[in-house]
Amino acid sequence: MKSYNNRISRKPLFQSHSGFSLNRKRSGRYQKTIDPTRFINKAIETKESEKFIPEHKFSDFKINQRLAKSAINRGYQAPTPIQDKIIPYIVNGHDVVGVADTGTGKTAAFLLPLINKILINPREKILIIAPTRELANQIDLEFKNFSRGMKIFSVCCVGGANISRQIADLYNDYNLIIGTPGRIKDLMERKKINLALFNSVVLDEVDRMLDMGFINDTRLLIKSLPKNRQTLFFSATVSIQIENIINEFTKDPIKVSVKGRDTSKNVEQNIIRVSQGKTKLDILNDLLRQKEFNKVLIFGRTRYGVEKLSKKLYNNGFKAGSIHGDKNNAQRQKALDMFKNNRIRILVATDVAARGIDVADISHVINYDAPENYEDYIHRIGRTGRWNKTGKALTFV
Repeated sequence: MKSYNNRISRKPLFQSHSGFSLNRKRSGRYQKTIDPTRFINKAIETKESEKFIPEHKFSDFKINQRLAKSAINRGYQAPTPIQDKIIPYIVNGHDVVGVADTGTGKTAAFLLPLINKILINPREKILIIAPTRELANQIDLEFKNFSRGMKIFSVCCVGGANISRQIADLYNDYNLIIGTPGRIKDLMERKKINLALFNSVVLDEVDRMLDMGFINDTRLLIKSLPKNRQTLFFSATVSIQIENIINEFTKDPIKVSVKGRDTSKNVEQNIIRVSQGKTKLDILNDLLRQKEFNKVLIFGRTRYGVEKLSKKLYNNGFKAGSIHGDKNNAQRQKALDMFKNNRIRILVATDVAARGIDVADISHVINYDAPENYEDYIHRIGRTGRWNKTGKALTFV
C-alpha cells in the first residue's frame, strides 16, 4: 500500500475532557467532533487457542433438521457465538436481547428458531422491524434462502417501493412481515395488516431506530401486538435509552452479549490527514488506484455530497455507484446488487446504508466524511472484516 504516513497522526485537533475534539466553525462557535485517535486500531489476529468453540452443533438445537442442514448449506459450518448462546432461549419461547458485533450472524440467530416456530405451527405470524429498507430487504433475502422449499412465505414492506404491490402480496398466504416502521404503520392504518394476529416480533438494530427517529412509530406497532407475545431485540450497541425501551416491551428478557471491544478486532483502522497542496479527492483517487482497494465502501454525510462524489469518481474512470435517501428503493437495490456482483467496485453511501449492507469481501471502508457519532462509526466499519476476514477502515480527519 502506498504510504500516507505523513498524513497519519494520533494528535487530536483540539482535545476536550469528554473525549471529543472541538472544531471552530465560521460562525465562531465550536462543533463537537469525535477524537480522531478513536479511529485508530490495529487488527488482532485470532490465535488458534483463542478461536471460539461452540457448545452446540446446529443438529443439537431443537429445530427442524431441514433448517439445521440449510444453515450448513448457507456456509455456517458451526454456530457463531451469538447463535450458539441465544438460539436455545428463542426456541424455548423466552424474550431475548442479543448484543453482538455486526457480521456475526445475528440475522440467522433469530430467523432459524422463528422459521422453526412456523414449521411447528403453520398459522404462526411473525413481525420483523428494521430501521432501513436495505436491512429489511437483506433479512427477507436471508429468510427466503433459509426456508427454500418449505412453502412458507414473507412480505417485505418498505418505504420507497410500490405500496400497491405490497398490498397485493398481503392478500396471499404469508407467515412473516419484514419491513420498516413507517411503511408497516401506513399499511396498518389502511387496515391491510392486523398486528393482533402476530405473536412474535423482532426489532433489529434497535439503536438505529432510535437514532433515526422511528421509535414512536415502533412503539405504536408494538402496542398493537398481543400482550402475550415473544419479543426479540437485536443490536450492536445498547444505551440507557434503549435499555428503557427494552424494559418497556419485554418480560424478563434473557440478555446475551458476545461483544468484545466496540469495533471488530478484524478491522485495521487508521486516519488520513490531508497535507498542504492536496485535497481529499486527490488522496482518495490515489488510494483507489491501488490494487488492494478492490471492493470499497465510501461513506459521506449528505445525499448531495454522496451523489457528487460518486459522479466525480465515475468521471475519473472508476466503476462507482451511489446509494442514499434521494434514490427510490429500486435504484438503491440496483446499486447494491451491482456492488455485490462486482459490476461496480466502489459504492458511495450515506449512513442510511450502514445497517443494511451485507456484502461479502469488502476490502476497505473509507469515511470520506467523518461520522456524526461513534455509534455510526462502529456500524460503518462493520461492513468490512466480516466472517473472520480482515478488512481496513480509513477515516479522513
